[in-house]
Amino acid sequence: MIYPALQRLPSRQLPAINNRFGKTFGNAGDFSEAVMAKPSSPLYEFGPFRLDPAERLLARAGQAVPLTPKAFDTLLYFVENQQRLLTKDELIAQIWPDSFVEESNLAQNVSAVRRALGEKPGGGHYIETVPKRGYRFVGDAKKVWAQAPRSAVRPAYAPAHGEAGMADELLTLETQAAAAAGFATDHTDEFFTEDEQAVAPLPQLSRVSTATAPSSTMAEQPSRTSDRLKWFGLGMAAVALLLAAWVFTRPNKSASKPERPRLAVLPLRNLKPAPDSDFLGFSLADAIITKLNYVSALTVRPSAIVAAAVAKTGQAEIDPQQIARELNVDKLLTGTFLKEGDDLRINLQLIDVPNKQVLWAQPLDLKYDRLLTVQDRVTQQVLAGLRVNLTPIESEQLTRNAPRNPLAYEAYLRGLDAYQAGDYARAISDLEQSTTLGPDYAGAWAHLGRAYTAQASFAFGGRKVYQQAQQAYEKALALNPQEIEARIFLANLFTDTGRVEAAVPQLRTVLETNPAHAEAHWELGYAYRFGGVLPESIREGELARQLDPHVKLNSSAFNSYLYAGQYDKFLQSLPPRNDQAFIVFYRGFAHYYLNQRAQAAEHFERAYALDPSLYTQIGKALSAGLSGATAQGLTLLRDTERKLEAGGVIEAEGTYKVAQGYAVLGEKTAALRLLRRSIEGGFFCYPYFITDPLLENLRGAATYAQLMEAAKQRHDAFKQKFF
Repeated sequence: MIYPALQRLPSRQLPAINNRFGKTFGNAGDFSEAVMAKPSSPLYEFGPFRLDPAERLLARAGQAVPLTPKAFDTLLYFVENQQRLLTKDELIAQIWPDSFVEESNLAQNVSAVRRALGEKPGGGHYIETVPKRGYRFVGDAKKVWAQAPRSAVRPAYAPAHGEAGMADELLTLETQAAAAAGFATDHTDEFFTEDEQAVAPLPQLSRVSTATAPSSTMAEQPSRTSDRLKWFGLGMAAVALLLAAWVFTRPNKSASKPERPRLAVLPLRNLKPAPDSDFLGFSLADAIITKLNYVSALTVRPSAIVAAAVAKTGQAEIDPQQIARELNVDKLLTGTFLKEGDDLRINLQLIDVPNKQVLWAQPLDLKYDRLLTVQDRVTQQVLAGLRVNLTPIESEQLTRNAPRNPLAYEAYLRGLDAYQAGDYARAISDLEQSTTLGPDYAGAWAHLGRAYTAQASFAFGGRKVYQQAQQAYEKALALNPQEIEARIFLANLFTDTGRVEAAVPQLRTVLETNPAHAEAHWELGYAYRFGGVLPESIREGELARQLDPHVKLNSSAFNSYLYAGQYDKFLQSLPPRNDQAFIVFYRGFAHYYLNQRAQAAEHFERAYALDPSLYTQIGKALSAGLSGATAQGLTLLRDTERKLEAGGVIEAEGTYKVAQGYAVLGEKTAALRLLRRSIEGGFFCYPYFITDPLLENLRGAATYAQLMEAAKQRHDAFKQKFF
C-alpha cells in the first residue's frame, strides 16, 4: 500500500521532495494527500451529471465530458454556490486570482460550461444570465460522499494511448525507481484494481543488492527484517514520487486543447453542365456549410470565400494542396455531380490535405426528388470522417427543422445560387417561391431575409424591403430559435437600420452557445463600431479574423481601424488583388486619409466604373473634388442623397460618408444636415467624429457642437448598457 509507506517516510527526506515539487509539506502524510485523492471526498450530482472536484472530472451518465481547467473551475464555483447570483467581478476574482483578465474570458468560460452541460432535462439551461449583473446556477446539485471506481469513468484528459499503454509507462517508471533503490521488479499483478476504497497494489519487488544502501540507514535498523521493511518503504516512496512527477510534470497532450479542424467545402463540379442543373454546384456546398456551422468543434470556411478562391484558380481540376493553402485549411470536401433525367449521382471525398489521405469517399445515388436529403447525409458522413463529437444541443440542432418539400428545397437552392451571383432580385424571387411551397423551413426564410437586406442596402431598396427582411428573419426564428444565420442576419439589419442596441443581444446569444463563430464576432465588432466603442470593436474583429482569416473579407471592411486613426493597418486589412467595387472604394478611402491623393483618385474612379452604387458615388465625388471639379462632385452627392431619401431608410454609416463628402467640398449646411441624419439614424461613433479630419470644416459651427453632444449622450448610454 502506498499510503502507509508515504506516512512512514522519514522527515529528513522531505526537503528533497519539496525541492522536486516546489511545495512545502509538513510531513509525509501531507504529501500523500497531495499525490492521491482521499478515499472519500464530496461529489456533486445534478441531472445526468456527476462532478468530482478531487478527480477534476465531469461525467454525464458515466461518460467523461471534456472541460478545460478554467472551465472546470468555473463550473465547480457555480455548483458550490448554486442558486446564488454570482457577479462577474466575483467570478473573475475566484477563477483568476491575482491575475488581470477581461470579461470576455469569463464569457467564453461560461459558454464552454454551457456547451458541456447542454440543456436541463425538460428544457432550459443550468446557468442563468442575469443581465448586466452576472450569472446564477439554477440546477439542483446534491452533495454525496461516495467515490466512484477509479476505472469507471476515464477522465477526458487521460493519456490517449489507452489503459495498457498507461500501465506500461507507469511500470517503466516504477522499474527505474526500484533500480535506483536497489530493487528489481517482478510484474505479477495488474497496476489498477476496481476496488474503489483501495490504492492500486504495486508489483512484487525482490531485493537485488544491499551494497548500495547507505550504511547509516542500515545501522538504524535492529534486524534484517526491519531493514528490508525500511528499504521496502523507501522503494515505495520512490515509486510514488516518480508517479507523482509523471502526473504533475509529464506533458499532457490530451489535456491541451486539440486544434480545431479547418474545413472548406468546395463547390461541386457538374460533369454534364446544363442550365437546369448548374446551380447545384454552389448551392449544395453552401447548404452543407450551413449545417456544419452549428458544430463548434469545426472551423468551416464561408461559401462565398471558397467560391472566390476556386474561381481565382481558373482551373477545372483543383489542386487540393493549392486551394488548401489559399483558404488556410487542412481538410477539404470536394466532389462532382451528374444529373440525368430524374437520377442524380454525387461523388464526394473528404481529404486530409497535410497527410494526403482520403478520410472518406462515397457515391450518393438518388432520385432528384430526394435532393433535400443530401445535406443531412453528407453532414453526418463528414462528422464521422473527422471523428467530431457533438454536444447535445448540436445534435438536436442538426436534425431540427429539416426541409420537407422537394420543390421548395430546389427553389431554395436556386435562390442561394442567385444570391452568390449578386442577382438579388432573382434570389428574392426563388426564395419567395421556396417559402410559399414550404413555409415551415427556417433556412429558406433566413436566406430570403438576407436577399431582402442586400436589395435594400446595395440597390436602394428602401424601408419597405428592410421591413420584409425583418419579417423573414423573425419567421425563421419562430420556426427555429437556434437558427444561427437568421439571428446574425437580423443583428446586421438592426445595426444598419439604427437599432444597434437591439443587435448586440442577438449576437451575444449566438456566442453563448457558439463562442468560436467568426461571423458572430465580426458582426458584434460591427455593432460596437456604430456605438463608438472602438477598442472593443477592434478586439472582436481581430478575434473573428483569428478564428477565420477570410470572414467577411470581401463583403465588409475593418472600418474600426480607420475610425481609430490606424490608417496603414486599415489598408493592410483589405484583401489584396480584389477587384470588387466595394473593396476598391475603401482602398481609395484609405489612401485619401493617408493624403495619397493620386492613388485615392485612381481607386475611386475604378470603383465607380465597376459599379456606380452608394459608396462608389461618394468616392467619385471625392475624386472630382481632388481634380478641382467641385460642382460635379456636389452633383453626385446630391444624387446619392436623393436616392437615400427615396428609399425611406437612413443607411447611417453611408450617410455619414455623404456628410464627409459635403464637408470636404465646402457645402457645410448639407454636411451638417447629413451628419444629423446619420447620428439620428443610429451611427453615433463619437470618438471618431471628434477626431475625423474630413469634418474639419464643420468644427466651428454651433450646430456641430450640438450634434456632437447628441452623439456623446447615446454613445455613453451604449457603453453603460453593455460594458
